[in-house]
Amino acid sequence: MRIPCPICGTRDRREFTYKGAAVLLDRPSPEADAASWDAYLHLRDNPAGRTRDLWFHDAGCAAWLVVERDTISHEIFGAELLDAD
Repeated sequence: MRIPCPICGTRDRREFTYKGAAVLLDRPSPEADAASWDAYLHLRDNPAGRTRDLWFHDAGCAAWLVVERDTISHEIFGAELLDAD
């Protein structure tokens, strides 16, 4: 799989580290029960098909990217720099 880094150009997937889905998770309050914390820490969707994921270009420019890809075909539709705002 080749990822198009907006800074470095298209690179092999081995230059990047996958960090998970590019969605905000609802963090439980510190007083939440154990079941809420267990769900927050351990339960994640595992969709088949098109996703938006966070990748870190650790063997390149050290940028955080949002990569849109298909988890079935491994097709990459694009990548953009993570907007930290």
